[in-house]
Amino acid sequence: MLLEKITSLQNSRVKRLVQLQSRSSERLHAGVFVVEGVRELERCSAAGLEIEEVYFCPNILPELPTLACNNIYEVTLPVYDKIAYRGGTEGVVGVVRTRYLDLTDLEMGGNPLIVVLESVEKPGNLGAVLRSADAASATAVIVCDPLTDLYNPNLVRSSTGAIFSVPCVACSSEECIAFLKQHGVTILTAQLQDSHLYYDTPMTGPTAIVMGTEATGLTEVWRHAADAHIRIPMQGTVDSLNVSVSAAILLYEAVRQRHTH
Repeated sequence: MLLEKITSLQNSRVKRLVQLQSRSSERLHAGVFVVEGVRELERCSAAGLEIEEVYFCPNILPELPTLACNNIYEVTLPVYDKIAYRGGTEGVVGVVRTRYLDLTDLEMGGNPLIVVLESVEKPGNLGAVLRSADAASATAVIVCDPLTDLYNPNLVRSSTGAIFSVPCVACSSEECIAFLKQHGVTILTAQLQDSHLYYDTPMTGPTAIVMGTEATGLTEVWRHAADAHIRIPMQGTVDSLNVSVSAAILLYEAVRQRHTH
């Protein structure tokens, strides 16, 4: 239902959207986050999340796709440029009710494949890892001691909607380790020290691939909890890969092993 046309940059809804885009504390307090783009909103809707409001600009998007939302606002091009995180390229922005998961919400039946990230700080990296996790049909992504908001606009954008399709849980490292051990999941930590090549390490059973930050790697709590340490061979002059690249390599090795056994 089209409620009104917004033309003023000083409109209270415009100001609220800008705050939701830029402030993690505002998103947390309101219990909502912002999603930009047709594809992302469609994936959000397909995942069963509640879209509270939709703002679209007919100058960019002449026809609004069918979305499960009753509060629709038309905005002018200057207003859209103000509320859009990446400028006037998509034509639609939605405000979505946040859905946080805990470890007990994860479906661990079958043969789980889990990505664990410790203290990831760049939203774009986490978004890219979620995208790879979706492509590899991973069970979940668990973020331990996170330094970024799971619903940061850059994370939502870089995940291309995978934040809605892949269960993503934030918890402490200790909680995650206890959970994985309770469910009989083999913990493989990606690290250079005292490690084996990743393709020589079995990943056919329940597996968690654990990675830390590029700057400091994993903390000792994970090194001690690991069942095995794995590494990706580095044959050039640099000694590490972007965490999202590493995640994709290791996830697809698990997929390869599972498909050939």
